[in-house]
Amino acid sequence: MHDVPSLVAQAREGRPRAVARLISLVEGASPQLREVMAALAPLTGHAYVVGLTGSPGVGKSTSTSALVSAYRRAGKRVGVLAVDPSSPFSGGALLGDRIRMADHASDPGVYIRSMATRGHLGGLAWAAPQAIRVLDAAGCDVVLVETVGVGQSEVEIASQADTSVVLLAPGMGDGIQAAKAGILEIGDVYVVNKADRDGADSTVRELNHMLGLGESRGPGDWRPPIVKTVASRAEGVDEVVEALEKHRAWMEERGVLAERRTVRAAHEIETIAVTALRERIADLRGDQRLGVLAERVAAGSLDPYAAADELVSGLTGS
Repeated sequence: MHDVPSLVAQAREGRPRAVARLISLVEGASPQLREVMAALAPLTGHAYVVGLTGSPGVGKSTSTSALVSAYRRAGKRVGVLAVDPSSPFSGGALLGDRIRMADHASDPGVYIRSMATRGHLGGLAWAAPQAIRVLDAAGCDVVLVETVGVGQSEVEIASQADTSVVLLAPGMGDGIQAAKAGILEIGDVYVVNKADRDGADSTVRELNHMLGLGESRGPGDWRPPIVKTVASRAEGVDEVVEALEKHRAWMEERGVLAERRTVRAAHEIETIAVTALRERIADLRGDQRLGVLAERVAAGSLDPYAAADELVSGLTGS
């Protein structure tokens, strides 16, 4: 058993091992997870959470690394959650992002963690919300969450981030892919990376056109900017940071930031509650009640919805 108060205190001091252990407790669904979350709750709510998403190959990791450098120059402490596809052998992250961000490995003001999706859809690891809380409580000013890059299920990042950045690159058919994935509905800032390639300007034009289709923004509403970058050379990265800060200021001024965080908390509570119910249902696999209900549904004397209502009533005592 870990000494949670001691770990939290060490994490607040910026000790990476303590942060790592707390996130490991989260990922492993430790029996101490409730104690960890209770200890962290009063310390959270300060970090600005930025999600980066886009199709594979657009340069998400390079862009994330460039943003880390920009925020560090501004004196900000930065946490990075780089969500990797799960290894088919170990279930762990493939750690590609850790390799690409090696330049920041020795910086005490940067904490980088690769997390495995472990089959979770939506481009995020299931433990990402709690891991964000750990980095927030550990004193990170900015938390960058880089998704897997799985295409059409990438939209989940919008429910976890204060600001969502959608990356595209010329010559990759990203405009069509963006429309498919629905990411044109979740982006707060759009970045056309690898802008030194042919077709960058046409990608920007296409994006502008697609963003304008069916646009119903009123006066004062946020209009997502489009920024061109060459992240490998850090070109345009300061402009991305400027766009992020403008969006943050806009959200704070209109109460949108608090609203998004409340929605995020509601989603987190719902996920925890549903997970707990699923675990209780799983415990009933050999229970007589479930077997009797299943027999009645199979015989046609009870419909599955009514059976589910009875099961839920039995689980909740209502």
